[in-house]
Amino acid sequence: MNATIATSIFAAFMVLTLALGLLAVRGGGRGKGRGGLAEWSVGGRSLGTVFIWVLMAGESYTSFSYLGAAGWGYNFGAPVLYVLAYMSCGYAIGFVVGPMLWSYARRHGLVGITDLVAHRYGRRWLGTAVAILATVCLLPYIQLQITGMGVVVTTISYGAISLNWAYFIGFAVTTLFVVVSGLRGSAWVSVLKDVLVIATLAFLAVYVPQHYFGGYGPFLDRIVAEKPQWLTFPGHDSGGLDQGWFITTSLLNSLTVVIFPTTVAGYLGARSADALRRNAVLLPFYNVLLFVPMLLGMAALFVVPGLTGADSNLALFKLVVDSLPAWLVGVTGVAAALSSIVPMAVFMLVIGTMWGRSVLGAVPRLANRQKLWSQVVVVVAGALALLLTYTAPNTLVRLSLISYEGMAQLVPMILLGLVWRRLTLYGAVAGLAVGLVVVCGLVFTEHDPVGGMNAGIVALAVNLVVALAVTWLGPRPVDDRPDAEVLASDLDTGDGPGAGGAPGDGAAEVSPSPAK
Repeated sequence: MNATIATSIFAAFMVLTLALGLLAVRGGGRGKGRGGLAEWSVGGRSLGTVFIWVLMAGESYTSFSYLGAAGWGYNFGAPVLYVLAYMSCGYAIGFVVGPMLWSYARRHGLVGITDLVAHRYGRRWLGTAVAILATVCLLPYIQLQITGMGVVVTTISYGAISLNWAYFIGFAVTTLFVVVSGLRGSAWVSVLKDVLVIATLAFLAVYVPQHYFGGYGPFLDRIVAEKPQWLTFPGHDSGGLDQGWFITTSLLNSLTVVIFPTTVAGYLGARSADALRRNAVLLPFYNVLLFVPMLLGMAALFVVPGLTGADSNLALFKLVVDSLPAWLVGVTGVAAALSSIVPMAVFMLVIGTMWGRSVLGAVPRLANRQKLWSQVVVVVAGALALLLTYTAPNTLVRLSLISYEGMAQLVPMILLGLVWRRLTLYGAVAGLAVGLVVVCGLVFTEHDPVGGMNAGIVALAVNLVVALAVTWLGPRPVDDRPDAEVLASDLDTGDGPGAGGAPGDGAAEVSPSPAK
């Protein structure tokens, strides 16, 4: 009976999710750009503060928030607070960077991170290279969301839905509404997700400590008395995740999150630069919710002791299934499942846009159907992640080790390049290449952290030194474009020639200057 109730609630909400995603098409913009790539990939650049807030919160509040955050709290304790630190710092940096990227993209009719680098350095092939790198870094996140949803759905259905079927359901629901409605559909579904996430976590924050410990006072007193090592760095059995790791990881991730392809997609979907500034102010309030799974993960130490390996990620849901009625288990599971579906949708959409725009779209015969090819790539990327989840999950798990630290190596190319004209193509590419080699070498030889620091920050420092050295000492390709064409500013109005859309597929073409 419990399985029937919880599974029925889950099925009903999945139907509602599909309906919201598909209805979002009817809420799309009208006019010249309707139906084009810009409308599909960045919502026609028309999303206001509320939709941008729920969309970008949805990208950051993933299945990790229910599973990984509780698992880290259960296993290690204090080091998990790095998530709060880097996200809050990232929002502060995004207050400046978001409007700058938005205005630059709008002014030149760009729809993604690959467009930004191709336009800044005047080379289409660079956009293609960044698309390949970003795809390698994003595919593990799609698999992570598929896996997370599978674990949640199997748990809340009391085993009635198998892992394999749960994986497929997540892929099918996400792919269907993303292909049809694009970023706007993700924003609409994010509204439903955020209502459920806020409601369920607010309830659990009160219920679990009261039910198992008699309140927060006795709960916290017990942690201090019996598990004090969970409350200080380097945490319990964390392998050296102490203050140095915490600071360098927070710094690296706060810089990376503002240029992460999915974050940039959220920026470019905004109606105005002011909407992004308001969003940067409001988003940290969402971080308060992250304390709940972290604390409940530590509460599970006393309720379900002895969880090891991947089972520790189920610490929160073991409390839920153990103590709540089936209908509440179902609602909580839906909130967690949507926390997988929304970010998965944006990851798939971004990969599709990058390939449809900068890889397949760069082929003259295919350039007029960029939206179609982007939609095809969405299905292919999702299917590939699903297939590897079934057949070779460790392949993407290995790649996930360098996903964030690898994307961090784009920071000089993008952020420095858009504000400093002297950074050359050769300098940016050389720095990126060396940074990737260093981070792969350190991570895959199990030297992360290195000297107490995050390996990615070490690689980023080497990346920056190489980029500056090659810029100052290396060749300088001539670029006759004025500064206003090459550089970005958060003071731009975004009313340039590319602001109104694009020829052919609803987004302006990149027109690189030839090397001279």
